[in-house]
Amino acid sequence: MSKRVLITGGNKGIGLAVSRAMLELGFEVIIVARNFDTCTLVGVANVTAIEYDLSNTQDLLALAKEVGEIDILINNAGYMQPKYTYDNYPVEARDHIMNVDLYTPIELMNIFCVGMKKRGYGRIVNTASIAGQIGHPDVWYGIAKAGLINATKIYGKLLGAHGITVNCVAPSPTETDMQKDNSEERKAEFKKTVATGRFAQAEEVAKAIVWLATDCPEYINGICLDINNCSYPR
Repeated sequence: MSKRVLITGGNKGIGLAVSRAMLELGFEVIIVARNFDTCTLVGVANVTAIEYDLSNTQDLLALAKEVGEIDILINNAGYMQPKYTYDNYPVEARDHIMNVDLYTPIELMNIFCVGMKKRGYGRIVNTASIAGQIGHPDVWYGIAKAGLINATKIYGKLLGAHGITVNCVAPSPTETDMQKDNSEERKAEFKKTVATGRFAQAEEVAKAIVWLATDCPEYINGICLDINNCSYPR
């Protein structure tokens, strides 16, 4: 029986690249996203598309029941709101982004690790961001991603003894829909910090996520894999 992978936000951008790669490797792919208007994998064999607003933290148990048991969890869904400033950030906007970018990923780890522990195997990969390492003008986006990096370390420690690895990636800006909200000036400034003067491609980040979810050795656990082409060397 093929292994089952849940990919949040697997309908576009990095998530879609991950979904395609996992499908090619023979996995049964479950994609959870708010809409599938532009997703090219809807209706494809071994792909299940579930419409769900990941800002809704109250019904995650019901979502998990619909998904069923999984072997791999990829918490990829996330977004930013650069139109807000630190001193003008509506409470509703703050709560929404924290739910999607931090609280829901953590709750999904809590829920799905139960079955993984019973089977003695599981792989969890979280999509964080360089914003969680060096800060970001969208303060709550940066805070959420920093929290997700720390949660990865915590859950790696909590679940490692049960045959479950928990890792994350921290990509710098990537050529996806998320860039439409950034100004051309900001994008140009960032590219100056990159060794090759360009943004990452979704497929490049996806390859790292897929490796962490599949062939990654068990001893690599609780790490944050930087994907930033020397824009934040450490």
